[in-house]
Amino acid sequence: MHVLGALLGWLAFLASPTYRRRFLANAARAGYGFAQVRAAVAQAGRTVAEIPRLWFGTMPVCMLNNERLVAQAYAAGRGVIYLTPHLGCFELSAQDAARRWGGVHGPITVLYRPARQAWLARMMETARNRPAMQAVPTSLAGVRQMIKALRRGEAVGLLPDQVPPHGLGVWAPFFGHDAYTMTLAARLAQQTGAQVLVVYCERLPRGRGYVTHFERLEAPLSDDAVLAATQINRAMEGLIRQCPQQYLWGYARYKRPRGQAPVVEGAA
Repeated sequence: MHVLGALLGWLAFLASPTYRRRFLANAARAGYGFAQVRAAVAQAGRTVAEIPRLWFGTMPVCMLNNERLVAQAYAAGRGVIYLTPHLGCFELSAQDAARRWGGVHGPITVLYRPARQAWLARMMETARNRPAMQAVPTSLAGVRQMIKALRRGEAVGLLPDQVPPHGLGVWAPFFGHDAYTMTLAARLAQQTGAQVLVVYCERLPRGRGYVTHFERLEAPLSDDAVLAATQINRAMEGLIRQCPQQYLWGYARYKRPRGQAPVVEGAA
């Protein structure tokens, strides 16, 4: 599937000028030339190709790096917030966490954006609600479920580099350029006192499995929404720079949500 996915990634890159321009522009904003992130073209296709296995098959081999940080975070008793960018196999990082720690510490609740097509939305909900893992939509009800889970000492997972809807974010720098950034991750930590871990699941070559890497935030999150979003963006940048060949550079990270006024570059 990864071989087919690599072909799919290159086909999309060559066939879509819009996707190709966005891929190159986002990489350039982070200071990368195409030669440095060329492998990310195939990796994006692998992200799509591995979904059937991750949603409907048996879980692949996944090793851990800095596993002790997870034990320490749960020991604090205030819940755990996993933050991961669109890097590597982000679908597997939540599944593997649920498999390893869900039975002892309770399920992990993950936030996802439902598809617009009803049939696809139903399939996504069914596939992502696995044993010890509960998927909740990006709605007020979903946020309430996440807060309740943290107050029970459980874990939640978010992709903080996902562009939020109008009114649910702030403009904060991401690789030196203003990007509309969700405030939910910081609010969850501030309201519950949960421990925050930044995570990414690296895809190993030749189908040898995966490695999930865990790190702590460098400092407690600021009470100021923009500063907290900036801290989280900086943490995501640090993860991406460890493995830029597996980041989804084609993701529309710098888009302006509908209804959101344009930002003057540098104002954040």
